[in-house]
Amino acid sequence: MATKNPLRSASHDRLHYFEQRRDQILETVRQLVEIESPSDDKPSVDRIAAFLVEKFEALGGKTQLRRSSEFGDSLQVDFAAAPDSSRKPVLLLGHYDTVYPVGTLAAMPCKIEKGRLRGPGVLDMKSGIALMLHAIEALQAWHEKVPRPVTVFLVSDEEVGSHSSRAITEALAKQSAGVLVLEPAADQAAVKTARKGVGEYTLRVQGIASHAGLDPGKGHSAIVELARQIAVLAKFNNLRQGISVNPGVLSGGTRTNVVAAEASVGIDVRIKRAKQAAGIDRRLRSLKPFDKRCKIEMTGKINRLPMERTAGVAALYAKARGIAAQIGWKLGEAAVGGGSDGNFTAGLGIPTLDGMGGVGDGAHAIHEFIEIAELPRRAMLLAGMIESV
Repeated sequence: MATKNPLRSASHDRLHYFEQRRDQILETVRQLVEIESPSDDKPSVDRIAAFLVEKFEALGGKTQLRRSSEFGDSLQVDFAAAPDSSRKPVLLLGHYDTVYPVGTLAAMPCKIEKGRLRGPGVLDMKSGIALMLHAIEALQAWHEKVPRPVTVFLVSDEEVGSHSSRAITEALAKQSAGVLVLEPAADQAAVKTARKGVGEYTLRVQGIASHAGLDPGKGHSAIVELARQIAVLAKFNNLRQGISVNPGVLSGGTRTNVVAAEASVGIDVRIKRAKQAAGIDRRLRSLKPFDKRCKIEMTGKINRLPMERTAGVAALYAKARGIAAQIGWKLGEAAVGGGSDGNFTAGLGIPTLDGMGGVGDGAHAIHEFIEIAELPRRAMLLAGMIESV
């Protein structure tokens, strides 16, 4: 007669615990989605921060608003473990700002449809915040207190570069045993063990204006010069090595009958390896004007180094895969092109596992949704990882 696996049995009990509370998790997600919080609207972002202060304090968390004048306030929450615990904290990292302007809910309401919850920011990443709350609540129910110190850090400006919050994120990560990022899962509910690095650059061209009809030969077009430079930028792409350079937003000129004196382009850069950063930066800054009467200027930098699949990242994935296996779930891993604040923590050498949040599709798009049925096992996985990191 086969003996019962106690670990497997306990894991199924935990999954059942969250399945019984699925509607409560779902309601928390809905509440968060219905507080609109675009990155560039400080009052709105501060409103969701205040809402979450109440939620985390109700669980016994010590909250601290990290103030910002330019962006919304970010929120740090600390949960103390039993006095005999000497373990380092685990950092749960995420953001509550979204890309959608206030008023989006009118055209894109938060609603349940065919087993999915739809709404602006539901996937990226308000479902992840709800999972944090309910995983911590569960651990307290199972252990009376969280079994080890837990720090939650929710930033207000991730979607626009994390400029006001990055230093705090990095400082908290350095004090932690590991970082769990509650950004959305990858395809097929996989966690993310690698992310590309991200750079933001701007190429500006100054030409010489003239009348396009009377004196076309006296002008030196910034737009023509910029077009020639963009053709050079296209040659910097090396998709096989994971390098992409995308001129994404163009501006220039004043009127069609004026040879343009100014033009610019915003450039998105992605790299797969940290060692590629210096090389692509050097190439971007080495551009020379084709028209010697035009001047060019390249500004910007690599904002987020890649999250590479280091030994520390792989070890966290192995733990997560083992927890999932106890309920017969074959948890996959993925490398993705987008960046997150997990890039910052991984770049410091702190073991980081990303994509621990909701499962769905359509981040930043009108069809954004999460799969409701996935919430219980994502919560179970997060609770298990908080214990074991």
